[in-house]
This record gives sequence, structure tokens and C-alpha cells, in this order.
Amino acid sequence: MGHKIPESILVVIHTAEMEVLLIERADKPGFWQSVTGSKDRVDEPLIETAQREVREETGIAVVERAPLAASEVPLANLRDWQLANIYEIYPNWRHRYPPGVTHNTEHVFGLLVPREIPIVLAPREHLQYAWLPYREAADRCFSSSNAEAILQLPQRI
Repeated sequence: MGHKIPESILVVIHTAEMEVLLIERADKPGFWQSVTGSKDRVDEPLIETAQREVREETGIAVVERAPLAASEVPLANLRDWQLANIYEIYPNWRHRYPPGVTHNTEHVFGLLVPREIPIVLAPREHLQYAWLPYREAADRCFSSSNAEAILQLPQRI
């Protein structure tokens, strides 16, 4: 098991009506968030990291081809918001990163999906999911950077 890469993605999954999907973490009940995850390898394109994490955490597949199955959305629906949050890695997590690494850069994406898309959580990672109007979703997020990203939704849609 190698070191974690200090570059990650956050994907705000939303509907055209600005409802946002949040998932509750299994390791921290009560901790709600958008899809997040670190790059698997240094040269993994961020869009691929986003596609992989969305599929792993929600079962939604972001694909380039048509026709689409019920759990698939087109790649054009995944948008890079050109927004990066840089934050300090908690000291008790730093052993998971290369020596000397103290900060992580999180890149924000938005993913437009139909409200009826089936959600399949990774059972070891997440307990439940909720669709919420975007302001309520922001209020429920544990992470302030996640909440701030969700509050940008009206400008991004």
C-alpha cells in the first residue's frame, strides 16, 4: 500500500432543480458529504478520478457512449468547476501521505444527473444517502469547503 496522493476531487452531484446528493460516512455517522476521493496514481487525470469515485461511491457511471443505461450519465454532464480548495491534512492522517506533505489540493466538479437515477452505496463506506435542496445540503455538510462548493450551484447550473 503506497502513500496517498495529496490531490483529490470533490463531486457535487445535483439535479437540474438544484437538489444535491449527500452520503453519510460509515466511519463517522452523522458526517454527510459529497463524493470525494484521492487520485489513485500521480498521473491519473482528475476527470478519471472523479468518474472512478462517483462510480465506487454511488454506482453512477459517467460514460462517453450512448445509449445510456439507467445508472449512466453522459461525460458532458461532469463539469470541472475550475475551483480548488487547499487545506491542511490533519496531523494524525499525515502518515498516509509522502514524508513532508502537509496540504491536500481538492478539485471541485459538478455532475448533473436525473433525479430518478438509482444510487448504490459502497456498504463499507457509506450508511445512507439523501437528496436535499442545495441550501439544506450545504447546511448538512460537515466540511465547510464542501458546503461552499454546494452554495455555488446556482452560478454553475
